[in-house]
Amino acid sequence: MKPIADRVIIKPAPADEKTKGGIIIPDTAKEKPQRGEVVAVGPGKDGNMMTVTAGDIVLYGKYAGQEISYEGQDYLIMREDDILVII
Repeated sequence: MKPIADRVIIKPAPADEKTKGGIIIPDTAKEKPQRGEVVAVGPGKDGNMMTVTAGDIVLYGKYAGQEISYEGQDYLIMREDDILVII
C-alpha cells in the first residue's frame, strides 16, 4: 500500500486485554487504541514535506482515520494533521 498526498497508514497497537488489577476486559468493552506504528507515508501535499516516517510510534485522536483491512491486518489511513505526537 502506498498512500497519496499527506496521508499516512498506521497499524494500531492491540487493545488492552486486562486491567492493571488483572480483570479481563470483554471485546465489547475494549477501548479503541490511540497509539500505533506508521507503516507508510505519502509524499506530502503542496510541496510540504512529511514530518512522520515509517516506523514512528504515534498517538492520534480517538476517532481519527478510516479503518481498513488489508491481507488480514487492520490499518488506519489518516491525514498527517490527525497525528498528535510522535513518541
